[in-house]
Amino acid sequence: MGAGVKLFLIAGEPSGDRLGAALMAGLQALEPVKFAGIGGPLMQAEGLQSLFPMEELSVMGIAEVLPKYFPLKRRIRQAAAAVLASGAEALVTIDTPDFCLRVAKIVKASNPGVRVIHYVAPSVWAWRPGRAAMMARVVDHVLALLPFEPPYMIAAGMTCDFVGHPVVAEPLASKAERAAFAGAGPLLLVLPGSRKGEVTRLAPVFGEVVARLKDPHPGLRVALPTVRGVAGLVRDLTAGWAVVPEIIEDAGRKRGAFAAADVALAASGTVSLELAANGCPMVIAYDMHPLTLWLMRRAALIDTVTLVNLVSDTRVVAEFIGPDCRADRIAPALEAVLADPKAQQAAMALTMERLGKGGEPPALRAARSVLAAIRR
Repeated sequence: MGAGVKLFLIAGEPSGDRLGAALMAGLQALEPVKFAGIGGPLMQAEGLQSLFPMEELSVMGIAEVLPKYFPLKRRIRQAAAAVLASGAEALVTIDTPDFCLRVAKIVKASNPGVRVIHYVAPSVWAWRPGRAAMMARVVDHVLALLPFEPPYMIAAGMTCDFVGHPVVAEPLASKAERAAFAGAGPLLLVLPGSRKGEVTRLAPVFGEVVARLKDPHPGLRVALPTVRGVAGLVRDLTAGWAVVPEIIEDAGRKRGAFAAADVALAASGTVSLELAANGCPMVIAYDMHPLTLWLMRRAALIDTVTLVNLVSDTRVVAEFIGPDCRADRIAPALEAVLADPKAQQAAMALTMERLGKGGEPPALRAARSVLAAIRR
């Protein structure tokens, strides 16, 4: 890997690929760094040669992981061997903890001198608080995206910095990008997730919601931003909808859709923060395998899964999870948002402020934190 700081990075999701790419750019702005690892198209654009396709790691939930157990186990061993062979000073694992922390465990057992830095604190404030203590056995330092997370990590025995959430630094739509969506009827943004499992599970419900909104809103337009890995699946699953959505992969057009939409129906996750950054009011809906849902419900410590609700300490965003993820419940909630689109504005603005808007870009803060952790 040559001169300079040597890092091995692992990301397993499109959101992790975004974080990883921004971190790589931040690090390279500060000093020479050599990278190896696993990542998606954005990290590859920053110079990473991915050990294998990142998409292989994009599985979530206990019941969903079981069929892929042996292939994932093989990839864990392969990734750990590559870390050790690379001579990296640190392993930076980005989210995807089920995969990443297993790799880190093997690496630490073979070479305790490799620093392990985990980017995105696990949501121990939400469920399974014991995960922080388990994580501390193999992780030295954590980069937290949410301001209330460091005390949990520090209490478990790791160092931790709040580095800000990358959503506050993402470019917003230009006037032209927004104007491209000008039209008579309301624009509904539909966001059924980035994993094949969640898209397959949510598309029929979201399609029924669209059908229910079409009659009261004859001019209804639907935009569906998606990612490379599931674009074909999304096209197949939405072809029969009452209003066939425009499937969007282009980054500029995605920005325009987020800025111009009147309301969004979104899967649970980081996307609620992207919507808040654009001031787009939302309804959250999510379903998963019944076994995964049951286990999560038993372990839950919070009454909402929506990050805008949590960071703003409000409950203004309606959410429909598991058995509540039904078109007859979701459609009226979207109607209520269309009737009063300003109701979520204050909570969305407060969320952005608390995530670091107006401060140093999170990617630079994260890069400084990584370099400080290596030299500590």
